[in-house]
Amino acid sequence: MKGNFIDNLPKVYGLYTGGFIIFILLMALFEQMGMGADLIGILFVAFTIVIYAGIGYLSRTMQVSAYYVAGREVPPLFNGMATAADWMSGASFVALAGGIYFGGHGYLAFVVGWTGGYVLVNSLMAPYLRKFGCYTVPDFIGTRYGGNLARFIAVVILVVASFTYVTAQINASGTIAARALQIDFAYGVWFGLLGILLCSMLGGMRAVTWTQVAQYIVLIIAYLAPVIWMSNVQGFGIIPHFSYGDAVQRIGELEPMLGVGEAATESFSGRRVLTTLHNAPGDAMAGWKFVTLAFCMMAGTASLPHILMRYFTTPSVRAARVSVAWSLFFIFLLYFTAPALATLTKLQLLDPELATAVIGKAIEDVQNLTWVQKWTNVGMLAVSDSNGDGIVQINEFFMRPDIVVLATPEIAGLPAVISGLVAAGGLAAAMSTADGLLLAIANALSHDLYYKIIDPKADTRIRLIVARVLLIVIGVIAALVASLQLTGILGAVAWAFNFACSGLFFPLVLGVWWKRANRPGAIAGMVLGFLTGSLYLWYVRTGGTPILGIDHLRFGMIGMPVSLIAMIVVSLATEEPDEETQRMVDATRNPSGRAILSAEH
Repeated sequence: MKGNFIDNLPKVYGLYTGGFIIFILLMALFEQMGMGADLIGILFVAFTIVIYAGIGYLSRTMQVSAYYVAGREVPPLFNGMATAADWMSGASFVALAGGIYFGGHGYLAFVVGWTGGYVLVNSLMAPYLRKFGCYTVPDFIGTRYGGNLARFIAVVILVVASFTYVTAQINASGTIAARALQIDFAYGVWFGLLGILLCSMLGGMRAVTWTQVAQYIVLIIAYLAPVIWMSNVQGFGIIPHFSYGDAVQRIGELEPMLGVGEAATESFSGRRVLTTLHNAPGDAMAGWKFVTLAFCMMAGTASLPHILMRYFTTPSVRAARVSVAWSLFFIFLLYFTAPALATLTKLQLLDPELATAVIGKAIEDVQNLTWVQKWTNVGMLAVSDSNGDGIVQINEFFMRPDIVVLATPEIAGLPAVISGLVAAGGLAAAMSTADGLLLAIANALSHDLYYKIIDPKADTRIRLIVARVLLIVIGVIAALVASLQLTGILGAVAWAFNFACSGLFFPLVLGVWWKRANRPGAIAGMVLGFLTGSLYLWYVRTGGTPILGIDHLRFGMIGMPVSLIAMIVVSLATEEPDEETQRMVDATRNPSGRAILSAEH
């Protein structure tokens, strides 16, 4: 190889991908030679964590610019892959197909919202934040509106949203570790946290960026492999995305026969787990819920700090736009696959003509299935015989939505190497997002709170030490919260998006697009929007009746209007920003030219 690391990126990651495929083939060979499925799973998880930790070590840095924004040297293609990995969280990889499996078409609102959110990011936010030249979202808020109070409020909202999100990722990594190591979930979260910290502590954003590129390669191979395999076995072709309509039709025939739709929830392991939820597509309330959930996810996407931070790493404003386009392509590959995976897996469990079916089979036969026993042992699946007929009915088979993707290879009877690959992919997804989130929190606290407000004279070494200590502290607290399982992975992620859009969406958008927006307006918008949304969440979660069907997954629909109205009214009622600020906003909207602020501004 000639030149520096950036010049050789295609070769480096080409070799990495080839090496990973060789490792998969080796594991398949060892399986044929008699290696146990559990050991294969452990080797997959261990191998990938070692690779990620190695990248983190090689990317270690004590330079502020590299730690916070990867030196702004990442080409758009690779930044798109890193962003996609940052986005393909435990929710997308581990929980999304499970939500569609149990909740049907309504859960496609997550896909529509998360993907559509990138349209907002590309058109309203990414290139302009890159032009502004800040390290973090609170940095933009503090500089655009002026004063430490606005910056501090942005830090608080960022921490709440990102912390809620990171607990979901540690939840996902804990689920994978619990299954791979056959340990209780409460211990699995700590193994997941250890892997996450190994990747992000030493190199900051630079290490996380190059690790996330590697993680995307693993997770997309791991997500596509079982779907393509199942589709071939079931006769739907090698590309199921366009041909699984017959599977949907077959499920539609089976569900009424099996009693699906009669009960909405069942109790399992002290939680309320969705078993069936089928609103008719023509139902007005179902349509309203779909639209509101999708909109909250879109606005949340455009407000989440760890995603917006990714576009501070590109070398230019134009590169930020191209990077968003690549991000959408790489995200599309997984989201387009999730409904197919949910459908084919559901057919495997329901269709009595398939050997893998469990509904309608003798309960002893189902309980003796190896995959059922292993997921039961870690408290994520249960089979009962409540009516005493010895046959498993649809309401006697309880499975956490979060394990659908992870259990799919075992459900379908695929080789153990595919199960290990999926576990490695799920861990890659959870770790990549958790790395970005932990960095977003730690960077905001160390850069925006400690350096900008508490100790502006702090030298580089102290600032980076503070950031790394905060990474550990926040990670430990998040693991403790995740172990409590207050909500499922998708639920926690939805909360994070709603927190972010309630407090940050309009201050960010209007900060770029409305010169008249000022400091008092931004403060009012952030505080009132965030508090109103949070109080509504508390109201609904404590038994309050949802207003217009706006439940705990959609509370941003309450917070965002309050934020917008408060920001406009207060901005118009107070003095307009000074001329320098207005010129700065004008310059921000000009996509050409250098960043307005220097690296250290």
